[in-house]
Amino acid sequence: MDSLSSEAEQYERIGTAVFQSSDDAVRLVAGSIARLIGERRAEGRTAVLGLATGSTPVKLYRELVRLHNDEGLSFANVVTFNLDEYYGLSPHHPESYRYFMQVQVFNHLDIPPENIHVPDGLVPRSEVFGYCQEYERKIVAAGGIDIQILGIGRSGHIGFNEPGSAVDSRTRMVALDRLTRRDAARDFRGEENVPAYAITMGVGTILEAKELVLLAWGESKAAILREAIEGPQIDTVPASFLQRHPNCRCYIDEAAARELTRFRSRWKVGPVDWTPLLIRKAIVSLASDLNKPVLRLRDEDYAENGLATLILETGSAYSLNIRVFNELQHTITGWPGGKPNADDSNRPVPAVPAQKRVLVFGPEPLDAELGMAGTLHRLRRHQHEVTFVYLTSGNLGMPDNEARMAISLLNELSADRPADSQGKSRLAQLTDELEKKAPFDEDSPALRQFKGVIRKAEARASCHVLGLDPSQVLFLDLPFYEKGRYRQFKSTDEDVTAIRQLCQRIQPHQIYLTGSGAEPGSVSGISFRLVVLALKECGLETWMKACQVWLYASGERPWSPHEIDMAVPLSPAELALKLDCLYHHRSQRSQTPFLGTQSGESWQQAENNNRSTAQHYDRLGLAEYEAIESFRRHKESEAV
Repeated sequence: MDSLSSEAEQYERIGTAVFQSSDDAVRLVAGSIARLIGERRAEGRTAVLGLATGSTPVKLYRELVRLHNDEGLSFANVVTFNLDEYYGLSPHHPESYRYFMQVQVFNHLDIPPENIHVPDGLVPRSEVFGYCQEYERKIVAAGGIDIQILGIGRSGHIGFNEPGSAVDSRTRMVALDRLTRRDAARDFRGEENVPAYAITMGVGTILEAKELVLLAWGESKAAILREAIEGPQIDTVPASFLQRHPNCRCYIDEAAARELTRFRSRWKVGPVDWTPLLIRKAIVSLASDLNKPVLRLRDEDYAENGLATLILETGSAYSLNIRVFNELQHTITGWPGGKPNADDSNRPVPAVPAQKRVLVFGPEPLDAELGMAGTLHRLRRHQHEVTFVYLTSGNLGMPDNEARMAISLLNELSADRPADSQGKSRLAQLTDELEKKAPFDEDSPALRQFKGVIRKAEARASCHVLGLDPSQVLFLDLPFYEKGRYRQFKSTDEDVTAIRQLCQRIQPHQIYLTGSGAEPGSVSGISFRLVVLALKECGLETWMKACQVWLYASGERPWSPHEIDMAVPLSPAELALKLDCLYHHRSQRSQTPFLGTQSGESWQQAENNNRSTAQHYDRLGLAEYEAIESFRRHKESEAV
């Protein structure tokens, strides 16, 4: 748990514990739940738990199941009430919250079925109001909720209490916010398939629980957490009302905590140890806030903005400005693979060897292209040996309509000439399945495989734009993805072994990956962890000791210059080529909204992020560029 003093937490209006990883957090929360259950059993009473769904609490539920299986924790005296349910989905629908809870929790614990309560998404519309009142009465009759588990949406919702929800709202039917539906689009294979309504406990209902536990992982939650924890109580951020509760605690990982004042501007909450990275962060922040180039900052600017101690401890504004300006300037390079026969003492990439073996990992098709398509093209243009590896097929994100279009095209092509009877039979079967399946039905293995073929074809077309030969584009089809589904992935050693063997075969000088700040249960988060585990297994090998591991920026937000170790400028022509590459991922249009934007398609936001980074460098007094792709060194992998 975070060990900072209360002085550091002075801006936080909800008690917040920050952990290095979500695993550490869920062990502590699960331990508290276990103690409650044991205490109530000793008293001959039930423990009443309020449960949330979504990807955030999955690790907590797995830990509770482990406690049951490995340590004999019984849940026979537990009563549960779930926060919410999509309206219109049956309990057996794979995206219903009842189904989610049954698969993730209830099937593995000894909770009596009569003690389980999840809102019914099929209540006739005319009966919803009365049903919701009865749900409230059942909570009261059970003695009230002892511990309520919560997640937080990017709009600030808790349960399905969207922006505008009143602090005294009760269990009711609600219309879902557009951002909430966009976030769920991938699970439902298209935003048009996401239910428009849901039944949810109200904010007032939630606040009546004896204890509230809010969980949040990943940098995509950082901005809204800052509003909820440090901002005013406002109905546009329903989670901010949790500040009213006398026994509410947030358990978040470091990525989710990054926007809290004690991490974002540590110097504002007490004494700090002025490390080089923190100095760079403070000066970039100061220049950005004052809209001044770094070299024009004065001693008074430091003193008037809480940075007087920085001047006292490290020197004058003049010397600090030059130092940080040079550091920022040295991050900029047009040679991401290193510049041959050049002095590389101030360059992010060594000059030797002149031609490098480069390994780029993309969690799903489109991820790496969004983050570094321009750099990929540059690496190929500089004659480096690039291997682009898609860790998964991406078939879970393929909408049905795209599959229908592909089948129609294949049928047209075979209409006037003899075709393989087996191929025709397969197309007929897929056509029949698509005609019969409802929008929310699961894909058969055959249809899922076909969708993967489409996404792979799109990926190869986009790679062709970047100058990559087909032999340089690989698909690992990691088992965790092919055997799983969103929010229910389980990785194994088989996944790590496949990555490790590939790395050992290529022995790269550079590796690019993403997902360090992603929600740990997401495809990006899982993929990142698997690659890091594979690299640790290679840690003693000669090639690994000399390998640079780079993180490319994902879609959550543009990185600030103080976070960037390598900035690769893109010309107008290169930015246009990147957008052409992204456009070839046709099936993903409007299916993959960035986790930091409420509007616009993913490639539009990628363009905006790249332009924004270049503009930020420009405002700090650096050279003006059209766009910049940004990278960070992943020192943990390089130190194994």
